Amino acid sequence: MGKVIHVHLTHPMEGTRQRDWYFGSISAVYTVFGAEHIGATKGYLLHAGLSGNGTVITKKAIIKQSTLIRGSRSDKG
Repeated sequence: MGKVIHVHLTHPMEGTRQRDWYFGSISAVYTVFGAEHIGATKGYLLHAGLSGNGTVITKKAIIKQSTLIRGSRSDKG
């Protein structure tokens, strides 16, 4: 099982209506957003306790880490 970082913007980013974004890591979040978009720096999120399905709420976004559940090839049936 892997992890997934869910970023829910309280207001959509300019140029898109999308509010929900999904990433494979905290570092990947910052390939799309700057700290000004989500209200937190990369360093802050790395130390904010997102592991273990944690949540961080800022004035601009809700950031959650969850477990991504995948099926195995042997589960075909």
